[in-house]
Amino acid sequence: MAVDLDRAFAALDETQADDPNTITVRGVERPKELAHAELAVEWVRRLQPDASDALLLAARAHHLRRWEVPRDSQPPGRAGYLKWRTGLERQHAELAAQVLAAAGVDATTIARVQDIVRKRRLKHDAEVQVFEDALCLVFIETQFAELAGKLEEDHMVEVVAKTLDKMTAAGRSAALSLPLDDEAVRLVGLALARSGAPKPASARSVPAGSGATLTHPRGRGSAGRASPCQGEGRGFESRRPLQEIPRQGPYVA
Repeated sequence: MAVDLDRAFAALDETQADDPNTITVRGVERPKELAHAELAVEWVRRLQPDASDALLLAARAHHLRRWEVPRDSQPPGRAGYLKWRTGLERQHAELAAQVLAAAGVDATTIARVQDIVRKRRLKHDAEVQVFEDALCLVFIETQFAELAGKLEEDHMVEVVAKTLDKMTAAGRSAALSLPLDDEAVRLVGLALARSGAPKPASARSVPAGSGATLTHPRGRGSAGRASPCQGEGRGFESRRPLQEIPRQGPYVA
């Protein structure tokens, strides 16, 4: 059954258009989760140009009304974090199913959207991995700087290293195309040294404050992203529109 993506996207967007939190992305202040949803779809399309309807819908629905369940709704610490994250994934999947059904999406596609949103078989399901990469890339573009300002350096490096380990080579290559400031570059270099992810063979050198992309000669480089794609809070404005960021070839997961 053909899916009317425009209708489904509009229904999902309407569901969270009242997000009280805002974020500035590419010079425009937007409802936070609405902006994140649009960026996730954009990254999925870049990573996998022939993405399925289910994958695109999952990207659009990945954080539906997330603000209603803040992190402090669960205790601090890893156990509380995992419980919060698992509950969110379940809530996002259930709400997505309701909205998509009302928008005329078939049951088979909805079930697949739910599996992707809940990240079932991550590392074994190619679409779920593309989804994960896209969320990580949204995080880098919008929230890396803020999280770095909140965490102690060693904690931030650990978070970035774990994130790099979760991404595919294609996802890390895409991350390399994003403009990072000098402090982010330094943190990513430390994370690369700690991460089990393969080190990029090349990258680019960047003058301080230029917002250009960079190279990684075993230590100072750019690539990563922080937090297991679950960061919260206001983000920062990208230095350039995504369309202007140079690509290093096709990003195919």
